[in-house]
Amino acid sequence: MKIPSLVTIKKELKQRNEAELVDLILQLSKLNRDNKAFLYFQLFEGDNHELYLNMVKEELEEAFQKANMRSYYTAKKSIQAIRRLMNKNLKLTKDKVTTLEILIYFCENLIGYGYLGYHHPVIDNLYAAQVKKMEKLISGLHEDLQFDYQETLHHYQNYIR
Repeated sequence: MKIPSLVTIKKELKQRNEAELVDLILQLSKLNRDNKAFLYFQLFEGDNHELYLNMVKEELEEAFQKANMRSYYTAKKSIQAIRRLMNKNLKLTKDKVTTLEILIYFCENLIGYGYLGYHHPVIDNLYAAQVKKMEKLISGLHEDLQFDYQETLHHYQNYIR
């Protein structure tokens, strides 16, 4: 089966009545947990970015505390799992400042928990990729916000090898 484009889907959705749309959305939310989380966030918490930011930080903090750091291999696997968790949460928000704050928190914990001390190429590259995401996000912000985040960005760039 060939999946149609978003334009085609959008046109079809515009032709449906309200009851059919509600039914489709409920079916979509039952498919997987991510859809349900996205729907909940958009309906109830979409305007409250601070609450969402705190929820994600708590979830990441818990993951960092539970991470296995006995060897570089297990540390690498743990940090990759935490990054997947972070990326899943980043999909729920389109706010650039919230996304940037989550990335900063992730990098801060990466340094604080000593992951960069392993000097493992995968961990180092993962960290560098997150810093690049921060650079890109900062460049798209308003000038005042760019100025506020530049010093933070330079701090994290100093850890790249």
